[in-house]
Amino acid sequence: MSTPTCVFCDIVAGTAPARIIMENELSMVILDINPYAKGHCLAIPKRHVPWWHELTEDEVASLFTLAHRAANRIMKTLAPDFVCMYARGKRIPHTHIFLIPSREGDVLDRFYNAMEKFQEAPRDLAKLAEPGTLDEARDLLT
Repeated sequence: MSTPTCVFCDIVAGTAPARIIMENELSMVILDINPYAKGHCLAIPKRHVPWWHELTEDEVASLFTLAHRAANRIMKTLAPDFVCMYARGKRIPHTHIFLIPSREGDVLDRFYNAMEKFQEAPRDLAKLAEPGTLDEARDLLT
């Protein structure tokens, strides 16, 4: 039985194509081949590690330094409202940090606005159970 291959390990090894933006001894930043936005990059460690918290301190420093540099380059050259950053390792079990330029109204902006509303919802829903609000609803419905 063969061992499944990792596309990021193949990129690091030079056996799979990638558009490399920058790299250092321990990490690299590449363009995502399925971008959410122009300039969507992935920062990856060169060593195969599924979850970012399993990296060595040197790897973390390397990875986040490159992610920071790439985000600054994205901000300078593409001028988005912000660069969304989040770490993954689930679908492709090799740590990767998404760096996605985002502008008002795009898919990420709408997603994070929806998440913020969801996060705030428990407070809003709790207000519905307050005696005055319940009395008001009763009065409206009777």
